[in-house]
Amino acid sequence: TLYIKHSSQCRWYCSTELKLVSSDSLVKAGLALALFGGRQKQMGRNSIPVRGDPHILVVGDPGLGKSQMLQAVCNVAPRGIYVCGNSTSTSGLTVSLSRDPTSGDYALEAGALVLADQGLCCIDEFDKLGNQQQALLEAMEQQSVSLAKAGIVSSLPARTSVIAAANPTGGHYNRGKTVSENLKMGSALLSRFDVVFLLLDIPEESHDRRLSEHVMATRTGRGGASSAMVTRANNSEASTSVLLEHCDTPLSERLQIPAGQFVDAIPACLLRKYISYARQYVHPSLSPEAASTLQDFYLSLRSQSQSADATPITTRQLESLIRLTEARARLELRETASKSDAEDVVEIMKHSLADTYSDGLGSLDFQRSQLGSGMSQRSAAKRLVNALHSHALRTNQKLFDLQLLRSVADRLKIQVLDFEGLISSLNEQGFLLKRGPKMYQLQTV
Repeated sequence: TLYIKHSSQCRWYCSTELKLVSSDSLVKAGLALALFGGRQKQMGRNSIPVRGDPHILVVGDPGLGKSQMLQAVCNVAPRGIYVCGNSTSTSGLTVSLSRDPTSGDYALEAGALVLADQGLCCIDEFDKLGNQQQALLEAMEQQSVSLAKAGIVSSLPARTSVIAAANPTGGHYNRGKTVSENLKMGSALLSRFDVVFLLLDIPEESHDRRLSEHVMATRTGRGGASSAMVTRANNSEASTSVLLEHCDTPLSERLQIPAGQFVDAIPACLLRKYISYARQYVHPSLSPEAASTLQDFYLSLRSQSQSADATPITTRQLESLIRLTEARARLELRETASKSDAEDVVEIMKHSLADTYSDGLGSLDFQRSQLGSGMSQRSAAKRLVNALHSHALRTNQKLFDLQLLRSVADRLKIQVLDFEGLISSLNEQGFLLKRGPKMYQLQTV
């Protein structure tokens, strides 16, 4: 059951009643915005339309309720398709061509993305798709699926929001690596997601107690909305970052249900009609105050990522902010998105980016590549490669064992959580060639 609470002060709540709860309210708020979506824009008569459907990726450790959140969202969506990545083919996602054995005519059979046109396509086990991930590139940006086979060339609409859930490689998320490295996912696909949420299983006594109480209440028939929250410890050294600036009343606190308070759930059929009405008849636009708020946040992000090694902040992030702000206004059936809508969306985006940029040492590092070039800390890798160049030219020796590589890194004061992972990434990039157990050869001299 999905809850929504309105008040005169534009406070809203979206929570999913799950049997096993991952109770991060901002993640659920992002999923609620994906249900309503933004407004598709046509700049000119002959121009390509700009998509208004946001895409959301939820990455986290197993057992945190990602699949149940996707199923809950799919159940209340007016048009929702749920697929699992480990049992899906490329044709099952896009479109397939079949031939009638009697008449010999060809027919197109729609896949999940085409069937979810003007709706939601929830893809669970997204990391298990493998090569099928490349089939999503066109559908997620151009919102169409093209087919050229057996003399038939066609293009089918796929105006859908993709909500995906993925488990990191190895079963546990490594904060020393980027999202791209944890999922083994290409940057072209990862950049198409408007928001990437991280759900981490971090032991915390008060949260674990509230979560266990909610699970026990659900099992014994004393169900109620959980007030368990996921908190993030702020680093005092990085408090000057725009991502760690908080307002007086954070959105996560406004979304939290007070302990002991019962919320009357909206029936799923009524909520489905409400979402359908909002998507069909409400077409919000940004107010000047909301546009100024989004622009200021975008420019502040750009100013903090000016170095050559920093993660690029492009206009895709700005378009994502606009889409989510329009969805925030559409949630309350308003034709104009206010400044408070923009502030709520900015807080959700801060929550996502702070997790993305946070390294394993607990600080914000804007030199981490979210989309992934194969190296989490590119500046450290460059310094190490340059030092190996100098050492090879000075000693005319291209072979390095792991102990020598560690000594060179210690001399440069390079601090990484997973040093062997850094060496492995250099090996994958072609800077080092593995010649034997813990033995590497420098390739670019």
